[in-house]
Amino acid sequence: MDKHDWEGPLTEAYERATHYLEGLPERPVGPRATAAELRHELGGPLPQGPTDPKEVVADIAKGVEEGLLPSGSGRFFGFVFGGATPAALAADWLTTAWDQNAGLYAAAPAAAVVEEVAADWLKSLLNLPKQTSVGFVTGAQMANFTALAAARHEVLKKAGWDVEKQGLIGAPTIRVLAGAERHDTIDRALRFLGLGTDCIVPIDVDDQGRMRPDALAEELKQQVPTIVCAQVGNVNTGAIDPIEEICHLTKEVAKDAWVHVDGAFGLWAAVSPELRPLLKGIERADSWATDAHKTLNVPYDSGLVFCAHPEPHRAAMSVRATYLIHDENGQRDPLDFNPEFSRRARGFPVYAAIRALGRSGITEIVERCHAMARRFADTLATNGVAVLNDVVLNQVLVRFGDDDELTRRVVKAVQDDGTCWMSGTTWHGQAAMRISVSNWSTDESDIDRSAAAVLRCLAVAQRLR
Repeated sequence: MDKHDWEGPLTEAYERATHYLEGLPERPVGPRATAAELRHELGGPLPQGPTDPKEVVADIAKGVEEGLLPSGSGRFFGFVFGGATPAALAADWLTTAWDQNAGLYAAAPAAAVVEEVAADWLKSLLNLPKQTSVGFVTGAQMANFTALAAARHEVLKKAGWDVEKQGLIGAPTIRVLAGAERHDTIDRALRFLGLGTDCIVPIDVDDQGRMRPDALAEELKQQVPTIVCAQVGNVNTGAIDPIEEICHLTKEVAKDAWVHVDGAFGLWAAVSPELRPLLKGIERADSWATDAHKTLNVPYDSGLVFCAHPEPHRAAMSVRATYLIHDENGQRDPLDFNPEFSRRARGFPVYAAIRALGRSGITEIVERCHAMARRFADTLATNGVAVLNDVVLNQVLVRFGDDDELTRRVVKAVQDDGTCWMSGTTWHGQAAMRISVSNWSTDESDIDRSAAAVLRCLAVAQRLR
């Protein structure tokens, strides 16, 4: 094997990356180039010959510079994006360099073992049952998909139907009981699974978006294959469904039903002694979905699925073929617990993040994000801005002047200003600004600077009305 120049392009990438990361604290938080400008920088005819790799790295870094959305900034509050801690980012670089195909133990022994270790740590952190199986997936979308596939398998098996062999044609009807303010990844997962969204029975919620147990109890009375989807962290308000009541009702009224918890960001509240009571009874569910690229601040993409019943999980996901090598000692093959065949070794950065932070460091991130969200809400409320939600986790929902047009103008003005970035939403039929504090590096100065920018943009928007 010939030697190749790795140092040139990798050194260029390191220097460009370090420059970008070190500049985040003062970098304007938002893209500055239009799509047309980016195409001009990056486009052109198909290259007809080789280009020096170092030059390629330099050119792409220069070409995308003004089109990057600095979601790793401590003043980025859009969607529910986390950043990346130094250890997790460095491990992710090594993951790319090692280039392991982490589907089989035989193909990537170290990756498989790291997943096992990280999985045990995660179960301890999140207070999940010891026998729980774990899959490392792309994000909460595929975590929800995987968990609901296991749920589909189990509720149909209890009804005398093998969905993996017989498919869905002629299968008993499944009802999915989910809160009226569930995340769209639940609907999308059910479409992927062939169940369709018509199987969803929306359950009434309270004024914060929490599922109402009394409304659930009524729907559980129908004795058909049933999956209950609870939510830990409403995407707008951060509200948490009453998990203990939901699990108790489900097990009491519909004993063959399956309870799944969509906890994309809210499941991490289990790490905090302060916030853990919000998740009382979480261990009684049958499956859980969350993201590592949110609260744990691991680089994209990194999601996690947990199943209290490993056999349905494995039955829904596993595959066997004559050419595949399954370890004779029964070592865990990651592809048995996720929908991918060839896959990135996502366990390395998750392992690195947990190892570097420890329980106390992860607790500090969870509690600081909550405290910073409260600080943001209190500052805006003190200055006359309507805060629409109870700030129970890291989400703040605000509205300006009880006016849709003004609210949308303020959101756009803040995004254009560049001090911070947050997204708009529609909640209960009204325009709102959604502020999500999910970055490990966000501190008081970031909040104060950002709140001042929001109030400044509001004052300008009001003068222009």
